[in-house]
Amino acid sequence: MSSLLIIGGSDAGVSAGLRARQIDPTLTVTMVLADAFPNYSICGLPFYLSGEVGDWHQLAHRSLADIEGQGIQVRLSTRVRDIDPREHTLRAETASGATEILAYDRLMIGTGAEPVRPPIQGLEQNGVFTLHTMEDSFAIARYLENSRPQRVLIIGAGYIGLEMADALSHRQLEVTVVEQMPAVLPTVDPALGLPLETYLQNHGVIVHTGVRIEKIRNSQADDRGLRVIGDHHFEKEVDMVLVVVGVKPVNALAQSAGIRLGVRGAIQVDRTMATNQPDIYAAGDCVETYHRLLNRTTYLPLGTTAHKQGRVAGENAAGGHREYAGSLGTQVVKVFDWAIARTGFKDQEAQAAGYHPFTSEFRVWDHKAYYPGARELVFRLTGDLHTGQLLGAQLMGHWQAAVAKRIDIFAMALYQQMSMAEVLNVDLSYTPPLGSPWDAVQMAVEDWIQQVRAGNP
Repeated sequence: MSSLLIIGGSDAGVSAGLRARQIDPTLTVTMVLADAFPNYSICGLPFYLSGEVGDWHQLAHRSLADIEGQGIQVRLSTRVRDIDPREHTLRAETASGATEILAYDRLMIGTGAEPVRPPIQGLEQNGVFTLHTMEDSFAIARYLENSRPQRVLIIGAGYIGLEMADALSHRQLEVTVVEQMPAVLPTVDPALGLPLETYLQNHGVIVHTGVRIEKIRNSQADDRGLRVIGDHHFEKEVDMVLVVVGVKPVNALAQSAGIRLGVRGAIQVDRTMATNQPDIYAAGDCVETYHRLLNRTTYLPLGTTAHKQGRVAGENAAGGHREYAGSLGTQVVKVFDWAIARTGFKDQEAQAAGYHPFTSEFRVWDHKAYYPGARELVFRLTGDLHTGQLLGAQLMGHWQAAVAKRIDIFAMALYQQMSMAEVLNVDLSYTPPLGSPWDAVQMAVEDWIQQVRAGNP
């Protein structure tokens, strides 16, 4: 009987195991986790810490019983120390300190990512946290409960930083966000980031952009407090600091096994998710990702990507033949009542990739204005001037105005490499409370086309 061993029990690992069992129900699948939280939603942590999700157990995509019910053996709190590709074995250490040697026919590495620790003095101070794991969230929850901080400073205004600004504001804390880039949410254009900054401030969040934090010290005024110091004479006294400036792939185990690393130190894989070592696959936030527009690999650590890559790896490890179709970097975030989304390229990214981009901005109601509750949507569309090919889209509006689903329309169009004109031909649904005969998506596309014809670029 053949065996598949999976290192890691998050999105990629569980997807791989489930798919492998679908392809070959006789396959012995064992999943080895360093912690005790298989298939928990890391993306849901801000909503647990805000109190909107009352019980952290609800963050489990599947319970342990559900996973084991699919024929997957799960070994919790077991850390893999090294892999021997020649012998097809790995050495693992259990919670009790015992060492075990586990054999495999196929191996899938899904070790994920870990938070970037920027070069800031004082990150080891009590009251300074990162947020990426269940244990991180428990540590923050304990600190919020026991120390009762009133003033929190968040370093980083990306997706998690802004979600946590929302979450901690929900708990009635004074929240300050500091971002070294010129605008919050640097993954979208400043044309969207700047109004978002104003929106945050209108909700009581203090925002500082263009500031690099350099030091965190004990407060001079309060023994339990922290003093945060940055360039441009920035200083702030707070009770708690959250550092969320991005993640990097966990690669040490793979590297020590002779597995090649690629973009930004991520594990190098082909489109079958195979590594350079025989019978070893890898997927999720620890690997590089094939990008459909770039037609090469990049690093895009996303939960949606991890699920799809894990499914491909599991199928191939079970004897199937499938390739990962590629990512477009499609993302959406909810901040208070706004949703901000993107897919594909921004203007500068398209230019760097060799295209001839033009980006237009268009504002329109999410549904017919005569029906109550219409809300404004802001589109920024990027296309190629020479071919008319759609290259990317950014969208901002109320979270109940179908921002996420409308960005998915653009993602589907990008997946099919459609031109702007072809998007106009798509048969989209319509009813006055939800849209218009020409949906907002197509009105934004038509505006891009008309601006190009008028010679505005």
